[in-house]
Amino acid sequence: MRSMNTAITVYGIPNCDTVKKSRAWFAEQGLDIQFHDFKKQGVPTELLPGWLKAVGWQKLINRQGTTWRKLDAATQASVQDDASASALMQQQPSVIKRPVVQWQHAQGTHVTVGFVPEQWPAGLNGASKG
Repeated sequence: MRSMNTAITVYGIPNCDTVKKSRAWFAEQGLDIQFHDFKKQGVPTELLPGWLKAVGWQKLINRQGTTWRKLDAATQASVQDDASASALMQQQPSVIKRPVVQWQHAQGTHVTVGFVPEQWPAGLNGASKG
């Protein structure tokens, strides 16, 4: 079932614990989602500008994760704006905080990052994030 004419797409990596938890949460709610696997399908570069505008590169880049910590200091230091963050996310999809959830509805698109079910009902209702 689709909730209130909202199409939900979850972007991430299937073996990521947070993505697994998120997918399970949606299933428990009886929500039909599309899953986009960064490993198999790549990063949807056409969507990155919208994600960056919605949540900012600081939120999209997971600086607590293993992928970020394995990067050399010069690469980490070079990520300072949308363009440099976008380039890194395309080269290293695992550096993106997961999951990215995109909610398409009549009022537009809503984007959340991470396992945040307390913010998801707002996405289901087509409300913008606060």
